[in-house]
Amino acid sequence: MSYRTATNILIGAGALALSLAVAPAAGASAPSAHQRTVLATTTLYYDDSQAAEFKSAVVASAQVWNSSVQNVRLVEAASGASAQIRIVAFDGWPQSTLGPVRTGGHGTVWFGREAVNEGYNTTRIAAHELGHILGLPDNKPGPCSSLMSGSTGGVSCTNATPNASERSAVEADYAGSAAMAAAPLDRGVVADTP
Repeated sequence: MSYRTATNILIGAGALALSLAVAPAAGASAPSAHQRTVLATTTLYYDDSQAAEFKSAVVASAQVWNSSVQNVRLVEAASGASAQIRIVAFDGWPQSTLGPVRTGGHGTVWFGREAVNEGYNTTRIAAHELGHILGLPDNKPGPCSSLMSGSTGGVSCTNATPNASERSAVEADYAGSAAMAAAPLDRGVVADTP
């Protein structure tokens, strides 16, 4: 058998093997958009052991984010387990690491009592600060309907749900394999003073 014939046979066999590996089996359908999203979901664990009196607000705000977006999940870390997000109660104004925090990265939310003492809603504060962890900058000044408007939404604002634009930005930051492959970011800390 000539070298050229053997090479053509090997190339043809390789192409056939590749097409069989990539093509779905007979009768199988391609994964739906939802299945692809679920496969690509990034799970970030948070440690709220130092959140003190704000632990329930942190849990509620994580649930808000989990019901609002699909490409990232916020899950409470088991006691003593490693976490990408650390929540710490302290006496100043709230502040957070500006993400997006990725698997292998880390960020901190400093849950500031000063904002609570001024009358701001604790679940909104927590959801806003987790928004920073997920990569959203402040949107000040802004209306109450914008979670990232922070304190400019007013003391009476209790909205803890991201709007469509905020949800879309987080979904894009954690979309598909690009989010999994991206290096963890450290873009500094955002302080949420009025």
